[in-house]
Amino acid sequence: MTGRTAIATAHWRRLDIEGTDRCTLSRLDHGWMLVGQAIWHEDGTDANLTYDVRCGPDWTSLSADVSGEVAGRTLALRLRRGAEGWLLNDEPQADTGDCPDLDLSFTPATNLLPLRRLTPTDGHSASVCAAWLLPDFATIARLDQTYTWIEAGKVSYTSPNFNADLDVHETGFVTRYPDLWEGWVDG
Repeated sequence: MTGRTAIATAHWRRLDIEGTDRCTLSRLDHGWMLVGQAIWHEDGTDANLTYDVRCGPDWTSLSADVSGEVAGRTLALRLRRGAEGWLLNDEPQADTGDCPDLDLSFTPATNLLPLRRLTPTDGHSASVCAAWLLPDFATIARLDQTYTWIEAGKVSYTSPNFNADLDVHETGFVTRYPDLWEGWVDG
């Protein structure tokens, strides 16, 4: 059995709609794991998803499971990094072969992955690409992202059609995502 040590737990509330998210970061014998639950209510529909994301010791994303219900639709998704790119329930996803990070569209938890993988230095920028689980939960697409370290605890995040300055806890969890999320970290 793999050893698992909890490092920190992040708690968020959504600012754009009614919703919450809670995620625990754990160290494993051979890497890292995020385990969380996101619950939200939007446009008269409810969503309740659990997720777990597994990473190697270098924070490179390896796989994830997402399950639960969104708008009355039951989800059971397995995201896995293969030799040619990411797979969603064993179906290859185009243009994801060079994506070391995984971005689950419904939670701020996965911003932690590149923030932990990259070496932060004030004024330093890093361009990365993530395998992004789209909000339709049916496709993984390439998402180019840039992280610029402004100062300790503050990172500028840019992706196509989106830019925000994020507050980041020392664990790597984002604690403020303007107009979308705010939260705190235990541990």
